[in-house]
Amino acid sequence: MSDSSKKMPVTSHKGEKVHPMESAKRLFKNKCWTEGVLVQTFYVSAQITCWTFIIQYAMENVAGMTMSKAQNFNIAAMGIVLVSRFVCTFLLKFLTPSKLLMQLAAVAAMLMLCTIFLQNFAGLICLVATSGCMFLMFPTIYAIALDGTGEDAKIGSAGLVFAMVGGALMPLVMGFVMDGDGLVLLNAVSLSFFMPFVCFVVISIFGYRTFKIHHLNKA
Repeated sequence: MSDSSKKMPVTSHKGEKVHPMESAKRLFKNKCWTEGVLVQTFYVSAQITCWTFIIQYAMENVAGMTMSKAQNFNIAAMGIVLVSRFVCTFLLKFLTPSKLLMQLAAVAAMLMLCTIFLQNFAGLICLVATSGCMFLMFPTIYAIALDGTGEDAKIGSAGLVFAMVGGALMPLVMGFVMDGDGLVLLNAVSLSFFMPFVCFVVISIFGYRTFKIHHLNKA
């Protein structure tokens, strides 16, 4: 397993100055970093929307579901994230970070499809269960994107953190879709979850590209 899954990359040596513009030029030529920034935006978008709209999904698709009851499922999602921390740490003993990222994102995408099309209590459970796939994603994308950036890691890490801002736009778009009329057999709330589905697909592809194209985190 690559050390990037555990430690920040080594930055500039003591006494050396980091030139932001030069670092930025090198970073934008680094395909792994640029993809990482983009994918980090997709991850934050998926995380925010899945957690923000659990209550709306529950109230729309589960008969008799009140807001107070729906909030319990939101709390359950947070609990699942906590448990997944230990599960993912254990799984990293057997899988490289990039491959585990790919697999978890693929599972999350499948759970999201169930969320979209079931539109019942089972769909709600799938939505909540998606949280179990998300704990590993942020730190793994972060480490993969910075792997090999050397003295540019400081500027690179700032770009990855800034990417989180893009995630704030997704709830606005989902809210707009939810205010619509839906599509065929899908109500508007369920239809809106195609957005986090696409996000998880993008994350899974990034995980695949990491070890297949960028040749990082290979066993």
